[in-house]
Amino acid sequence: MRTFQLLFLILFLGSCKSLQESSSGSGKTGLTVKETTEGLVEALLVGAENSSRRASSTNGFYGNIAIKILFPPEAEIVKEAALKVGMKPLVDRFEMSMNRAAEDAAKEAKPILVKAIRQIKFRDVWDILFGGKTAATDYLRLKTEPQLLSAFRPIVQKSIGREEVTKHWKPLADKYNMIPFVQKVNPDLEAYVTLKTVDGLFTLIAEEEKRIRENPVARISEILKKVFGAKK
Repeated sequence: MRTFQLLFLILFLGSCKSLQESSSGSGKTGLTVKETTEGLVEALLVGAENSSRRASSTNGFYGNIAIKILFPPEAEIVKEAALKVGMKPLVDRFEMSMNRAAEDAAKEAKPILVKAIRQIKFRDVWDILFGGKTAATDYLRLKTEPQLLSAFRPIVQKSIGREEVTKHWKPLADKYNMIPFVQKVNPDLEAYVTLKTVDGLFTLIAEEEKRIRENPVARISEILKKVFGAKK
């Protein structure tokens, strides 16, 4: 145990020394704290911009299997019962209508994300830059999820009405609930779609972050090339 603790201390002190050197521009990478922070901010801005645009486009959710909103887990039994009696078209319309609501809500994501990105503090830079492949995404979700949920809910509510989500859901639920002795199913569709919208958005942001970290071609500016090329 002592050997492990000593090794950890050596690695920690070495990391601190490297960070101090980079802040003055004299480290091996020549990166200053300002440059490192700017690089992270730009990476997140690129991710937020691309992800918001992709998520809010037509079929941004419905056409992307990675984030497509499917039946609520507690309603899967309803889907199975509906498919057995030839109600697949209604099942498909219900799923599409939920995804259209998510695409509407995603249009409001960008300003919330940008505000949080602009407020990144130096104390968070090190953990984000040298964290896992989605460290920046995880940080951003931590800082913005409550605001996104709050902003998305009324949009989802409005869109659910326009896209007739409830209209498509009701005959499915009614048909299922007519089966003797089954437990009645009536999920909170607004809450479900709102949460899945946030999940989908951050799935896309994580994809963008991984691309920038791993693929030099995705580093579309000099500061991104410098920061993410040097961190290795």
